[in-house]
Amino acid sequence: MPLALLALAIGAFGIGTTEFVIMGLLPEVAGDFGVSIPTAGLLVTGYALGVMFGAPLMTVLGTKISRKRMLMLLMGLFIIGNLLSAVAPVFAVMLIGRVVASLAHGAFFGIGSVVAADLVAPDKKAGAIAMMFTGLTVANVVGVPLGTLVGQSVGWRVTFAVVAALGVVGLVGIAKLVPELPRAEGVRLRHELAAFKNAQVLLAMAMTVLGFGGVFAAITYIAPMMTHVAGFADGSVTWLLVLFGLGMVGGNLIGGKYADRALMPLLYVSLGALAVVLALFTLTAHHKVLAAVTIALIGALGFATVPPLQKRVLDQAHGAPTLASAVNIGAFNLGNALSAWLGGLVIAAGLGYTAPNWVGAALAAGALLLAFVSAALERRAGSHSAPGTDAPGAVVTGATPTEHRTAVSR
Repeated sequence: MPLALLALAIGAFGIGTTEFVIMGLLPEVAGDFGVSIPTAGLLVTGYALGVMFGAPLMTVLGTKISRKRMLMLLMGLFIIGNLLSAVAPVFAVMLIGRVVASLAHGAFFGIGSVVAADLVAPDKKAGAIAMMFTGLTVANVVGVPLGTLVGQSVGWRVTFAVVAALGVVGLVGIAKLVPELPRAEGVRLRHELAAFKNAQVLLAMAMTVLGFGGVFAAITYIAPMMTHVAGFADGSVTWLLVLFGLGMVGGNLIGGKYADRALMPLLYVSLGALAVVLALFTLTAHHKVLAAVTIALIGALGFATVPPLQKRVLDQAHGAPTLASAVNIGAFNLGNALSAWLGGLVIAAGLGYTAPNWVGAALAAGALLLAFVSAALERRAGSHSAPGTDAPGAVVTGATPTEHRTAVSR
């Protein structure tokens, strides 16, 4: 794997830390600003919505400059947003800071996925994407727990200041290690938009929304769930997030390994198991050991879907993948926003802190259903293809990245 993937992983580490660390600090932030836990959950929803809308917006704005330069600009925006959160005098200002930081998220992972895939051979694309996303998952093993510990010990504002410093490290890493890749010739905005006419691209994005939404339905409210239901002390939230992060790392690596071999079967297994585990979490959340195991499983099963879903979008939109890739990152966060909002609703309705787990199970089951629909449509399209022709969205194999791009342009 090229060294440039390390630079992308460093940026992903900083972004992953700021995205997930807020979940372990919701009680502290809510108490400091004098708002309820569901209201503080808007910091998760607002960030996710910012990613969803910022992904296509920032990607379109960046079509006139090189991908490397755009990645650097996005990290600058990320730094500004986290500094604003760190010094926010009122809740509304912190929410604005979260949204500003989130604008960099979707485009960074979207453009970064394309860059990572272009750096390797076609049969290594999912592995390269997974390598970049390793920074995001490792953030949940190192960055998020340490950020939570710092926030609970010396104040959550210090956590966001440290996250801004991580952004600076990521910016330097990209400047030093990511090469200036040539821009794809002949690709215009209308070509990028044309990818959204492909039903398989839209189905993959819908699976992303529902599948990853299932994860966030439970994890957004992990701190109050574990302290009020399972009986953990406040300080235990840190190592519980470590377990979640370890699960994410393992799931991401497994997803990257097998997505290049058996993409759809991997989605069937991971989404189906995720729905079952989330449903069981309503019961296991009452037992400390079982709750800890379940949290790790949710992380593993949830992130096992990331490389295959991102690769599927890239495959189906292979002629002009940048915008579709970024929008799919937005789809992950649309799922986060939807599930955080729905989870807050069921808690506010008095159904208890475990109720979001039922929401998550339903969302994951919906994603599994869409996976079966997508596969059925693909089989039907294949049966109607003339012998010897490539199926729609097929990727040219056995070629170098440059040869692949040339073949696609033809």
